[in-house]
Amino acid sequence: MSPVPLMSSAALRFGVWRPLLNLVQGAASMAAPDASGWRVEWLLQRDGALSARQVWSVYAALCLVSIGLAGGFWYFGAAFVLPFAFMEMLAVMAAVLMYTRHAADREYIAMRPSLLRVERRSGGRTNCVEFNPRWVRVEPDRDDGSLVRLSGQGRSVVVGEFVQRQHRRQLADEFRWALKHLED
Repeated sequence: MSPVPLMSSAALRFGVWRPLLNLVQGAASMAAPDASGWRVEWLLQRDGALSARQVWSVYAALCLVSIGLAGGFWYFGAAFVLPFAFMEMLAVMAAVLMYTRHAADREYIAMRPSLLRVERRSGGRTNCVEFNPRWVRVEPDRDDGSLVRLSGQGRSVVVGEFVQRQHRRQLADEFRWALKHLED
């Protein structure tokens, strides 16, 4: 386990830090970090070039072109092209269904002094695990580039699936830094 490096709240690459102390017109005033009360949050999600709606639009356009061409061949006497075009579109639809099912997968990690919450959404299912942040350990799951394991109170959860392998150590360091400075 590496020691927590010195980093400022501005250095968080993956998370958003909300300081408790807000400066209002030159005077210091205590304010809640935001309406939800979370002090620091991470939203880790899949890098997708197209949303689910855009993928279905592309699929619909592909269907129109393919069925249109197959209909033209059918009109000129090639009767077997149309059924094969339908089978092809069904196979592509199965692939699009698998893609869109996981297009919205994400990991949401939020901390405040009394609670650390990890929500993982995968394939339409959401799992939520809550910890007392004072008792959480942050460690790599297996080796240096592996996923990050948050454990405590007899529970554990693995996060970092949507972070590139070479950046997972930095994600773990951010978790350690935030847990250390949560009460500041």
